[in-house]
Amino acid sequence: MTWLRLGKDGAVLLTVHVQPKASRAKVAGLFGDDAVKICITAPPVDGKANEALSKFLATLFRLPKSAVTLEAGQQGRTKQFRLTGITPDDVARTLAPFLPTA
Repeated sequence: MTWLRLGKDGAVLLTVHVQPKASRAKVAGLFGDDAVKICITAPPVDGKANEALSKFLATLFRLPKSAVTLEAGQQGRTKQFRLTGITPDDVARTLAPFLPTA
């Protein structure tokens, strides 16, 4: 799982490939082996997609919005988020129903 790592500070680093302007927000599986694909309804304009994605992740993992930080990829589709207050196992368990089994 190259898309899920534990940071040096104990936070979880999650790599996401975002598809903006989707019909509904959802986890859509994996994007290659390097990212989790997430569809969101917001357009990629004025940071709206990044904000919507942060809120989606906070809701998905039951974290406060302040625990989800965009670390890299502000302009691109591939982004890295820092999640605090959750373990890598919890993230993997939450995403498991949406991802293909090996």
